[in-house]
This record gives sequence, C-alpha cells and structure tokens, in this order.
Amino acid sequence: MAVPLLVTFAAGATGAWRIAAMDCIGGDSLPMAGRLAVIEGRDTPPPAHSDWVLRGITSNTRYTNRTELNALAAVQQGLSRAEATRAALIPIRKTEAWWNLAQDERRAIIEEQSRHIAIGLEYLPAVARRLHHSRELAEPFDFLTWFEYAPEHEADFDALLRRLRQSEEWRYVDREVDIRLIREAPAA
Repeated sequence: MAVPLLVTFAAGATGAWRIAAMDCIGGDSLPMAGRLAVIEGRDTPPPAHSDWVLRGITSNTRYTNRTELNALAAVQQGLSRAEATRAALIPIRKTEAWWNLAQDERRAIIEEQSRHIAIGLEYLPAVARRLHHSRELAEPFDFLTWFEYAPEHEADFDALLRRLRQSEEWRYVDREVDIRLIREAPAA
C-alpha cells in the first residue's frame, strides 16, 4: 500500500483548475467559486481566502478482492497526464443506514448488486481516478472522488456516472455535488 496522502481541495480565486460547472445531485450544494487548487500533503495550507475547503486522505483499497485489484492495476493510468485537461471532483456523503451495514454487506451492494468496480473498469484507462476518504477526518462528505480525462472522453465519463447513479449503491447517497473542471494552459 502506498503511504496515505492528505489532499486538500480549495475553491476560490486561485488554482490550476477552472470550475466550469457545479451541479448539486442531492443534498446541499457548495458555494460557487472560480477556480480549484488541489494541494497534496500537509505542508502547504489552502489559500487564505478560499470559498470552501474539502480534505480527504488516500487509503488502502477497500471492498475489492485480489482479482479486481489486479485488473485495476493493469489498466489504471496515473493522474496529471498532459492530455487530461478535464476533471471532476465529486464529493459524496452516504446515509447512516450505509454505515450501519457490516463491511461484507457494503461489499455485496457495491459489487455483487451494483457492479461498481466492474463498471469503472470499462472506462479505464481513459478516465483516471483517485478516491479520498473524508469521513474519518470529520469532513462534511465521506468521500471525495477525483477523476481526470481528455476532452474527447467526457461523454464516456458522463455515461460512467449515469450507470453508477442508477445502481443500488446510490440509494445510500444523501449528498452529492458534481464539480466539473478545466485545466487551462498558463497565460504566456
């Protein structure tokens, strides 16, 4: 397992990503902002005048078996690819009913019923992703899902989201915000 990494998402007037759209799928939204900074590690604080700040930490992979881990590792691409100038930050909070389930019951809903991992594999390597856990940090969301892709794969990414949101697992989501981002070349 890689060392856990704290990642801070800070929305405001600065950041490498321009916020192109923000859609509240369920629950309360977040205030609109112009840009998003993605800060990795504990050494750099978020900008002082941020409109909102969300934190999450990478962790060991949960709910996956060895075959699924191997399949993911075989096709997953890393973040920050030059062609991946589109991104989505999707903070999600699940219901207390979800957290009251045992781990094996959550696994059954995620994969046996919803096919979350199998569906995600269909969209790799075009869509790179990284999951950040926030529940243990007492953040307003349980997960911060980060995706990067090239503009020509946006329709595929939208199809991935539609399929996941129609699954049994999404009955347990009570707050979700879909934030779409564009990485623009620095001004010359």
